[in-house]
Formats: sequence, C-alpha cells, structure tokens
Amino acid sequence: MKRTVLIVNPKASRVTEEGISAVERALMGSGYVRTVRTERPRHAVELAREAGDADALIVFSGDGGFNEVLNGVERSDQPIGFLPGGGTSVLARALGLPRDAVGAAERLADALREDRTRTISTGRVNGRRFGFGAGIGIDAEAVRRIDERGRSPDGERPGDLAFVGTFARMLLERRGRLDPVLDIEGYGRAAFVLVANVNPYSFLKAMAIKASPEAVFEEGLDFLAPASLTPRTLPPFLLALATGRPARNALRGHDLDRIAVRSDRPLPLHADGEDLGDVTEAVFEAERDSITVLV
Repeated sequence: MKRTVLIVNPKASRVTEEGISAVERALMGSGYVRTVRTERPRHAVELAREAGDADALIVFSGDGGFNEVLNGVERSDQPIGFLPGGGTSVLARALGLPRDAVGAAERLADALREDRTRTISTGRVNGRRFGFGAGIGIDAEAVRRIDERGRSPDGERPGDLAFVGTFARMLLERRGRLDPVLDIEGYGRAAFVLVANVNPYSFLKAMAIKASPEAVFEEGLDFLAPASLTPRTLPPFLLALATGRPARNALRGHDLDRIAVRSDRPLPLHADGEDLGDVTEAVFEAERDSITVLV
C-alpha cells in the first residue's frame, strides 16, 4: 500500500475545510494518506523534507505553496502531485490538471494506482528553485505590490483583475515607457526579463500569458526580454503575450542552461510569483530532469 503525504496550505485562496475532506476522500483509494498543514511561511519547505520517506507527496495549495515544496523535496524520484488551491495555480494547470481540486485529486489517485509519472525540469534563480516562471523588473514589482495589499478577511489574495489593475497603474506611472536597465549576458540590453520553464508563463483568468510559446517542462529555460517599451510599442507587445506571436524589439532565448542578468540598479526578482527581494544580479539555471510528477 502506498504511503502518501498530503501537504495543505489552509490559507490558500481556494482551500476550505470541506475541500480538504473531499480531496482526502478522493485520494484514499490509492493507499494510506497522511495530511499535514502549513502553519507559517516556508513551513511547506520543512514538511516536504520531513516527508522524504513517503511514496508520494501531494500539495493542496496555490503557487506559493507549490514553490515551497519544490524547494524542500530532496529526492528526484519521489512523485509529487499539485492540487489547485490558489487563485491562479499556474503549475497545476500547466501540468494539465483540472482547475477543480477534487477532480485533480481523482486524477492523481489514478496516477498513484497506475504508477503514472513524468520527469520534468525545473529552474533555479539565485539559489531558489521555480517550477513555471521567474522574472526581474516590472513583472516582479507587480507581484510585490499585490503581496503588499494582503488578504481579505476570508484569506483570499487579490485576484487576476487586481493584478491587471496594478500592472496598468505601474505603466501609467511610467507613462507607458520602459527603458533598458538590464544586461543579459550574451544577448544585450533589456527593460525587463521573463524566464519561462513552460508555456504558458502565467494566466489571467482563462487567458494564457504566452511569453515563450516554445518552452516545455522537458527542456531548459526560455526567456523573453523587450529591449524597451514605449506607448507605441507597448500594445503590440501585450498582444504578443496574449497570442504567442513573436514580440518585436525583444530578446529571446530557448532551451538554455544558464541566463545571467545584471541590472543598473536594484530591481525586484520573483520565482513562481514569490517575491525574492531586490537584486542587481540574477543567474537563472536549468535543472534538467530534476523532479518526478504525477500525471
């Protein structure tokens, strides 16, 4: 009988007590399930390390909790499953799981019974592992501003519309102009950089943000970095993100092992939507075949 540890972030936007019970019932048919809950930031890192002897690890959380588990797991052969419990849950959706947590749990229970897994690559930036994407510049600053707004009384983070509004205000503050402030080693100057481990880079509701359409979990890292943006070039760039068409006046890289970035001044850095502070240097590295996931 398989022994599965279920790590739950009870503070995630779409995690409820009823949902936890329903997920546990869905997983029970695959073997013994032990549920543990996070109690503080970075707790999921510890819980993942402590669950190193389990046959499988399943996380019911948003992308922040997913990222913590990725940074805590120490066995590349330990199957991990991701149940969407956040407002966006990019990683779970990028792996093809339903947005409904119970439906996803049923899918993972089948995968556990049938030993159905997939080996994927992850990224790492300045020592922090990430599953789907990372960036330095305006994208990371938007993440920070959303975090600063905190949560609602019932625990929900601001949603996608709040992110769009925040991003729009930031562009208005800059009068729609983003000048080159970064050096990407071997490529040139850019205004900001989006590093993708998979396509899509993120979601706004049902709309996928396609920063690097060729990015796949089984390869190295891709990046997209506009050399600059103006009120004239900004709309075509945003359209390119929505459609996946090549963005003009932008630097690109595909299936890379290393992306080194230096900034003229300290800029926000994020990994999987987690604020990593201000940096003047960021080194993004591919970790090929580093994680086993349930599919």
